Amino acid sequence: MLALEFYKLRRKRILVMMTLFLGVQLIWMLMSISIYMSRNTSNASWETILVMAGSINGLFLPLMSAIAISRVCDMEHKGNTWKLLIPVAVKRSRLYLAKYACANLLLLYYVLLQAGVMVAFGLVKDFAGLVPIRLLLAFLGGTILVNLAVSALQQWISLAVRNQAFALCLGMVGGFIGMAASFFPEPVRRFLIWSYYTGLNPVQMVYTGQTAQYELHSIHVGLLLAVGMVSVILYLAGSLQVSRQDM
Repeated sequence: MLALEFYKLRRKRILVMMTLFLGVQLIWMLMSISIYMSRNTSNASWETILVMAGSINGLFLPLMSAIAISRVCDMEHKGNTWKLLIPVAVKRSRLYLAKYACANLLLLYYVLLQAGVMVAFGLVKDFAGLVPIRLLLAFLGGTILVNLAVSALQQWISLAVRNQAFALCLGMVGGFIGMAASFFPEPVRRFLIWSYYTGLNPVQMVYTGQTAQYELHSIHVGLLLAVGMVSVILYLAGSLQVSRQDM
């Protein structure tokens, strides 16, 4: 089923679209870092790029998730292929899982390509010290975990509602929340899954008076489990509802 999902996408050029979308994000991010470095030469470090990437991911990844998942799911609505599953005895839950896996593999490509460019940029700019593999893996792990939750919600909406404008609007709302997450009170922020693009970042920027410093942030295991549980709940709820829905 997973191979079939990728086969359906062969003419949609979704990887090209995602790469171009990532290019826009990287241009914005790297230009922002270059400007910051020119004004704060003492603060130019690997932590700078990790903090900036986490903040910009909060805006771009919800949008990218909405677009990619909408492309993956819209085929079933346009082709009205749900009814074709009955004679071939394919359960909707299996198709739902295949689409979820397909979408998250596409998002994994996006995140890994981003990480590769970040490392290359740091090496070109000659950041002090070696590449912080541990911090980079923690950053990737947190981003992927949040992607699982966000994509579970996006896929639920994309398959439950034929009009993909609703799913795309949700992605835009998520992007706004992810970008402005730090301005929300912490009790509110805990219930907004898009805020965890920065919340699960291993490096946080802490302001002390008029100066900003980077602080290594130890992620609590309970928080990781909570985000993972949200992913499972959203996935199961979506799968159950779509499997029972009259298409």
